[in-house]
Amino acid sequence: MGNTDLGSAKAAKKDAFYTGWVEIEREMNAYLEFDSDVFRGRTILLPCDDPEWSNFTKFFALHFADFGLKKLISTSYAHDDNAPGGYEPPSLFDDPAEGEQRGRVFTLLPEDVSGDGRVDIDDLTWEYLEGDGDFRSAEVTALRDEADMVITNGPFSLFREFMAWLVEGGVQFSIIGNMNASKYKEVFPLFQQNRLWYGPSISSGDREFRVPDSYPLEAAGFRVDDEGNKFIRVKGVRWFTNIDHGRRHEPLQLMTMADNIKFSRHKEVRGREYQTYANFDAIEIPYSDAIPSDYEGVMGVPISFLDKYSPDQFEILGTSLELAPSMEGFAEKGTYPTGGPNFYLPNGDGTYRRTYERLAIRKKG
Repeated sequence: MGNTDLGSAKAAKKDAFYTGWVEIEREMNAYLEFDSDVFRGRTILLPCDDPEWSNFTKFFALHFADFGLKKLISTSYAHDDNAPGGYEPPSLFDDPAEGEQRGRVFTLLPEDVSGDGRVDIDDLTWEYLEGDGDFRSAEVTALRDEADMVITNGPFSLFREFMAWLVEGGVQFSIIGNMNASKYKEVFPLFQQNRLWYGPSISSGDREFRVPDSYPLEAAGFRVDDEGNKFIRVKGVRWFTNIDHGRRHEPLQLMTMADNIKFSRHKEVRGREYQTYANFDAIEIPYSDAIPSDYEGVMGVPISFLDKYSPDQFEILGTSLELAPSMEGFAEKGTYPTGGPNFYLPNGDGTYRRTYERLAIRKKG
């Protein structure tokens, strides 16, 4: 098997992936580089978290003073049997009654921080929630409504619901998910409306996550450290956010159509004319770095274009799955593979081939 992905986690309901400190630090620092006061005076909620295992609470608690936070709230889910080493209730509080599932909540305020601005992680204390800590509960939703920002590695199997919960709350957020989630009908319109974009720190490759002791290491990219902790490498990871950052305003460097045909590093582009779809008035761009600078019409580009998308440079018109008309009105049956709406390209011999899903985009200005 190859490296695992978050889709596999979704299918198996394996939601306990623990994000590394470095990944959190890189992403948050990118927001700070664009706006040094991005967290100042803000209340931050970290749901689906637990500082015993998660680095999110540790990171923001240690940076509470220098980020200028107003309040930090972190909640954990009661069903924590998947945590590394199993669930252990906080020692400062009585255990819940037998059979009762209760989540936990931690709150940090400026008066809890010592004079030198330091927070001792070992001194963090928790209280039990009334319920199990599910983000959809009225209790945690009330904490969302109190917060300005929500930052976490949420439950992969509930990504659609979690995103809808964030949008409903009108909060800023930064969460981890699989890039394929950008194609969800509940998610893609947010990209199109510039209400959601990828975070700046991850645009390719895979990332390492710690997983529970019980997690099956079936993927090729895994390791066990000297202390027996398990880690897997996950492909297709992205930060999904509505917090502004500099990279989304950097224009994609483009060549003219003629230069792309002459000098492109892709054999599908070099030495060939740009093709027009048979059933949609747009040209096929198989790679984002082959977008021509001198074409003003509509272009079909791979979904991976979202990694390079700048709303200052392009507008997204939609996806091929929603924009493409049926091929029945453009070609005879039997000359093209069926499979629902999508863009089709002519093969030059009276037959047509179906493309992968495309974004329809157009240059601005």
